[in-house]
Formats: sequence, C-alpha cells, structure tokens
Amino acid sequence: MLNGFFMSQFSAYVNYLSLEKKCSSHTVLAYTKDLESFSSFCLQEYDSGIIKDCVYPQIRNWIVVLLESRVSNRTVNRKVASLKSYYRFLLKVELIKVSPLVKHKALKVSKKVQIPFSVNEMEKVLGEVEFEDSYEGERDRFMIELFYATGIRKAELIGLVLKDVDLGAKTIKVLGKRNKERIIPLTSALVENLKRYLKERKRLTIETETDSLFLTKRGAKIYDSLVYRVINLYFSRASSKLKKSPHVLRHTFATHLLNEGADLNAVKELLGHTSLAATQIYVHNSMAKLKEVYSKSHPRNVKT
Repeated sequence: MLNGFFMSQFSAYVNYLSLEKKCSSHTVLAYTKDLESFSSFCLQEYDSGIIKDCVYPQIRNWIVVLLESRVSNRTVNRKVASLKSYYRFLLKVELIKVSPLVKHKALKVSKKVQIPFSVNEMEKVLGEVEFEDSYEGERDRFMIELFYATGIRKAELIGLVLKDVDLGAKTIKVLGKRNKERIIPLTSALVENLKRYLKERKRLTIETETDSLFLTKRGAKIYDSLVYRVINLYFSRASSKLKKSPHVLRHTFATHLLNEGADLNAVKELLGHTSLAATQIYVHNSMAKLKEVYSKSHPRNVKT
C-alpha cells in the first residue's frame, strides 16, 4: 500500500506528466507502474515506500533483484528512467536537493536493429495478398497502406478521427507525442483508397457515436491488439521476417524514402521527430543503397 504522503506527491507528479510534459496516457501508465513497483519493493525491504527518502543503495538493490529475476537490461533501464523522471519532478518542486540517481550509469544493452520490409514484400502484401471482401478487409488494407504511406505510429493511427482527414487538401492531421500536431500529405492514389474505405465505413449496420477513423466491425474504436493482429496476419503471408509490427512499417516507410534519396530533414518532419538524432537511426538501413550511390557517383569511383 502507498502511504498518504506518497499518494499526494504521486498525484501531483501524474498531473505534471499529463499537463505540463504532455505525456501520453500510455507513458503515464508505464511510469506509474514502475514507481509503484519500486515503492512496494522499498516498503517490503526497508519498511518505507516513500521514494523521496530512498538512497542509491536501495535503488541498486532493486536493480539487482530485477536482474536476478531475469528482467532484461533494457527493461531495467526503462524502469530506472521512470525513477529519474520522478526525481527530476521532486527537484523541480524542491522536495529534494539531489537526485540519488545523479551518478547512475545505465546498463549496457545490445542495439536492436529493426529490419524493414523490402519493396518486394510490400508489393506482395498490397498487390498479391487477398483481403476479405468486407468492411474489415477494406479497413485492414487501408490501415496497412496508411502506415506505409505516412510512417505514423500505432497510437497515432488509432487516435485518428474523421475531422483529421482533409480530402480537398489531400492531407491528414496527426496528433503525435506530447500532443504535437503535424500535417502529412497524402498521394492521390491514397486519397482514392481512403474514399473507398470511408464508403465501407458508412455501411456499418451498427450505429456508433464515435468519430474514430478506424472502427471494429461493431462500430467501436480499434485497439492495440487488433492493429498488431492485422499486421501479423497479412505480412505472415508475404514475409518470413520474425518481427512484424506497426513499428517495422514505420521503419520501412523511412528506409524506403531515404533509399530513394529523400532529404533527412524532410523524413524527420514526416515522422514527427524533434531532432535529427532520432531520425538518423534509420540511416543504417539505407547504408547499402548509399554505398551503391557513392560507388556510382563519386568522381574517383566512376570509370571513364
């Protein structure tokens, strides 16, 4: 159980994340669970669950327990990052003078290399794989097309509403991380496919009050596991890659653009990144293409 003092500070922290930092509900929930987990650990081991009063040896022991429980280094780092965020808040409101994590070094983790789908795999899914002749089939196909054509995140796609679509301007408005909006252009072909999907959406026999762009067959807003299921279902018919997810489609979008010579800054804006550093992780996927262009274009490499 969390004591009253911690609960009051915790509530203030949640408001800080939601209102000031503009974190998503998913992020707030993740931070909440990590803090509650650490507080429970301290209460059990040290008879006090007040995080404000904890010292680094307690945090280190928590990390050891997590590792002994076979929690991955990456997950441990994420949990510690939640603590760091809370201590930054406590510093901000002057409840502590120094964070106990000020000298902490993150655990080493192996870099995950996301392997994008190839152009051939994308063509197979969108050109050869059969979709059901139904609302769900039309929805699933357009969902995949929109992921590939815009590079939007899963949460961004789920959050789309009808008013975000501007058919006349051929754009779609996306609400990204920290409630940051961006406008993404749509191709003429994608707009036509969107119109076809919207016609199918109107034919849903069950009434719904939601204005979400993507709906279940019962007229409700789609959800995380449904999106994952759709991506896995159709890409399993065209790809042998182990990882099949909306995030891989995001990587695919960025990689294919860069392979075709798109400007890195333009890709950054389309993805909704705040810095180029976040976008540059996609460059390694395009290195083979870059080497090919270099070998064909550099004066010292071109044969005369």
